[in-house]
Amino acid sequence: MEKNPSIFALDIGTRSVVGLIVNKTGPSYKIIDIVIREHKERAMVDGQIHDVIAVSNVIREIKEILEVKHGKLTSAAVAAAGRALKTERSSESIQISSKPLIQKEDILHVELSAVQKAQYALAEKNQSEKSYDYYCVGYSVIHYFLDKQEIGSLIDQQGNEASVEIISTFLPKVVVESLISALHRADLDMQALTLEPIAAINVLIPQSMRRLNVALVDIGAGTSDIAISDEGTVIAYGMVPIAGDEITEAISDQLLLDFPLAEQAKRDLLANDTIQVVDILGFETEINRQEVIDQISSSIDRLAESIRDEIMHLNKNKSPKAVMLVGGGSLTPELSKRLAYSLGLPENRVAIRGIDAINQVEMTEGIQKGPELVTPIGIAVASGQTPVHYVNVTVNQKPVRLFEMKRLTVGDSMLASGIKLHKLYGKPGLAMIVKVNQQSITIPGGHGESPVLLKNGKPCSFEDEVLTGDDITVSKGKDGTKATVMIKDLIDEFPQKRIYMNGEEMVITATIKQNHQLTSPESFVHDHDEISFYFPETIEEMIRTSTYPFRNEWLNEFTISLNEQNIKLEQFSSKLMRNGAKVSILSPVMDQDSFELKPWTAPTLMLFAETQKIQMDYSIQVFFEEKMISLSRPLHEFYRNGEILHEDDLLNHGDKLQMTTKEVEPFIFQDLFRFVDIQLPLVSAGRFMLLKNGEECTFYDILSPGDHVDISWPEN
Repeated sequence: MEKNPSIFALDIGTRSVVGLIVNKTGPSYKIIDIVIREHKERAMVDGQIHDVIAVSNVIREIKEILEVKHGKLTSAAVAAAGRALKTERSSESIQISSKPLIQKEDILHVELSAVQKAQYALAEKNQSEKSYDYYCVGYSVIHYFLDKQEIGSLIDQQGNEASVEIISTFLPKVVVESLISALHRADLDMQALTLEPIAAINVLIPQSMRRLNVALVDIGAGTSDIAISDEGTVIAYGMVPIAGDEITEAISDQLLLDFPLAEQAKRDLLANDTIQVVDILGFETEINRQEVIDQISSSIDRLAESIRDEIMHLNKNKSPKAVMLVGGGSLTPELSKRLAYSLGLPENRVAIRGIDAINQVEMTEGIQKGPELVTPIGIAVASGQTPVHYVNVTVNQKPVRLFEMKRLTVGDSMLASGIKLHKLYGKPGLAMIVKVNQQSITIPGGHGESPVLLKNGKPCSFEDEVLTGDDITVSKGKDGTKATVMIKDLIDEFPQKRIYMNGEEMVITATIKQNHQLTSPESFVHDHDEISFYFPETIEEMIRTSTYPFRNEWLNEFTISLNEQNIKLEQFSSKLMRNGAKVSILSPVMDQDSFELKPWTAPTLMLFAETQKIQMDYSIQVFFEEKMISLSRPLHEFYRNGEILHEDDLLNHGDKLQMTTKEVEPFIFQDLFRFVDIQLPLVSAGRFMLLKNGEECTFYDILSPGDHVDISWPEN
């Protein structure tokens, strides 16, 4: 059976470098050897290599020591310091009102746009103009929103606006490049790369626990690195520039010990009630544990408070559920108790975790188990379980190197290339604003198309995986078309009714106007058009809006104005019958109604006078030559537009008439000649005589009803 190769892991810290030889046999890991060397000068600052040559010299020294026992070492697993990581929250929104159901590709696009927004924000904070100077080592979606309301998933949703809030983690590229340079100078290749907090979390906090809000604090010599887990992921990273050396220096000052002895005393205090120390003057002293703690109490408090403040800052000003302490500085006496108190947690919720808490790890005899080895063993384990490599691709003919902290996708490649993702989608087409029955409506243009993505010349999506050598091209999606819509598209349904008018079928539909002009449902709408449509509800509205040949006067009662007083003549007005019953023109119209409309008739003046009981003239009957003759004279006279009317003249609806009344005077004999024809004799022997009731009278004698009148002519 072939022996599994050894793993050479390096934990490059601020004050020292730890080198481990680990053998992997099946699922287990065995720590074979360990070498620790301190930096001879300040070569590391806040997780960043400031002096590559100095760091490479320390790495080479550790490598050569281990090679003596374990053979040639050609590569090493390393970790980037967690304090170099940057986390950024961001959100992005897209308008989806004009889209069909939102799809996974749309969601990926908005997520990546949010990540890129976080990149820009990070670059701005760090005074860098290039957002792609940072590797995105992962992001997690915190919330999805639909129209400002939180929702579990956006797939197949419809609304006006879709939004996503994410938390992204970035690593400056210079951190990785300097690590690679330091390894190369020590004749080592980078076997695997991980992140210090991820290395520690992977071995101490399994994925199932990351939904819990837990803080992991790696207290080294010069700095304390902090990672916060919650919501299934690592949500934040931070660092405080105070750690174990602060406590060691306090012990050194109080007990007059050189630094190595002070460091050993700090370790002894954790397990013993008393410790033996030899100060710089050579005096050996046995000192009580509590007495030492009292002397360095202010330094312990300062370290606990600094860690507490950073945890609260990273965790949105609230205490986590628990805190795990690793690293050599975690051995500081009473630190866990004081940190628990300052965070308001029970003492058993803040604990020091050593490699004995890591499953499937064995130790070679002679190697002391302690919390300072958690991160180095985590780096070694991560090299086998979650190794990180580079992937080289080209994006639009530009070479891009990706930091493989996760499965790399086409979307990651575009983020690393600096392409502005929010500009890849085509712009929506121009919208229109129209008024429909006085209500403003916005008609969106066509939605822009998705960008065209090709991987090695073939169509792909944002989430497709990329491998070294892949060639990716991306081009902007087509812009949406200008809004195009017909009037019928703006109205849900055009109602209609079928009725019968005087036996003729009529279909009643809505009256549609476009900019105050009659139009049809198939007419196209233009920007700022005013559309109105109206469906007649009553008989009057139906008659006024129909194409049936109605005359307006048919819709009104027949009226005459007499001496400026209106008179309604119902017997001459139009009559409207619905289904055989008389109705008002204000009555509603129902489908299949049958109507009969009888137009008004024009009366003569005589008929009008009779309806108003107006006596047109005054008359009497007399007998002339024994024949009854009617004598009459006007009693009332009617005028229309200044012209006198006669009894048989027709009146019109709305006529304005004037009536005058004559004074009643008696008829005289002379009036007879207006009503009879007098036949003069051809020969007359003398003067004629006027007779009334047999007696001679004159032309001016008054006639009474029934009088017998005659003219007598003398004979020859």
